[in-house]
Amino acid sequence: MKFNTKTIHGGQKPEATTGAVMPPVFMTSTYEQSSPGVHKGYAYSRGANPTRTALENNLASIENGKHAFAFASGLAAIDCVLRTLKPGDEVIAGDDLYGGTYRMFTRLFEKYGLEFSYVDMNVATNVKEAITGKTKLVWVETPTNPLMKIADIKAISTVVKEVNSAILIAVDNTFATPYLQQPLTLDADIVMHSATKYIGGHSDLVMGALIVKDAKLAEDIHFIQFAAGAIAGPMDSFLALRGVKTLHIRMQRHCENGKKVAEFLSNHDKVEAVYYPGLENHLGHEIAKKQMKDFGGMVSFKLKDTSKKAALTFLENTKVFTLAESLGGVESLVSHPVTMTHASIPEKERIKIGITDSLIRLSVGIEDEEDLLADLEQALSL
Repeated sequence: MKFNTKTIHGGQKPEATTGAVMPPVFMTSTYEQSSPGVHKGYAYSRGANPTRTALENNLASIENGKHAFAFASGLAAIDCVLRTLKPGDEVIAGDDLYGGTYRMFTRLFEKYGLEFSYVDMNVATNVKEAITGKTKLVWVETPTNPLMKIADIKAISTVVKEVNSAILIAVDNTFATPYLQQPLTLDADIVMHSATKYIGGHSDLVMGALIVKDAKLAEDIHFIQFAAGAIAGPMDSFLALRGVKTLHIRMQRHCENGKKVAEFLSNHDKVEAVYYPGLENHLGHEIAKKQMKDFGGMVSFKLKDTSKKAALTFLENTKVFTLAESLGGVESLVSHPVTMTHASIPEKERIKIGITDSLIRLSVGIEDEEDLLADLEQALSL
């Protein structure tokens, strides 16, 4: 199947008992066994639930993987990946990360003995040069949150595997979604999604996901998920699966509107810089063209007025763009990374990579383009 068909039919079949086209929401914690250990594939819903299975089969299909796992949140999915490591192991990560990922790395897993180093992944050789004998995992975001940096997944996978084929490559594919890029086809080992965002698409659930090809890695992930218990519930799984079925048509509009917003901001006299991989002057534009189908709906920009007051004036006065955490819903959102999504990163580290008071992040929704541009214009004019 091609992608658009996979979003609807991938890994799916009518429910066996009734022929229901959409999988029922199986609100059950346990399942009948005809004899101890003899059952119909389900024993206890922490291990597996039919609604969650339907979603996981679909996610594996659209990411060109073989095994998928739905978690209680994106951070729960990241936590599971890190639990495959042991004290003394090293993780190489990009220098521009979602604040919650950075917080987990530095305030949780450093205490448990993992080591982390951060490099600019705009250049694949930076990753290769950072590898040590302790390196077990490379954590990639592309596009990054919030500076929209682009990492060449294929190039990074190649240089890392040349040094040590046992090092895992994990890609946070939240911003791009499977519609725009599929890291497993670019030789990554693990794909992670905050399914809260574009996968769900309607700002009505919190969920994470991991997708892999390797059977042994899948076995390890399932054991950790089962033992730690950070599973997605059946109702959220139903909502996420419903969201996936419109992912392709939503992403088309997100991309169209994102490009128009980026172009508008690039030509505005109050805007200093725009971060959007679809712009030809973006540092990662050529790589994005190569590995992404389109450029997405996430746009960040900096005001020429570098004061926090100027940013707050803009943020407090948008009408169509809602000031809120998160991203990827059908509605347009605006956020201030310094005080919201990336507040957990120390100021010195934020400033070093360019997350300053004047940086604003937009999640461009699927509303009419004219309304979005008019809203930005009126808020910038204040």
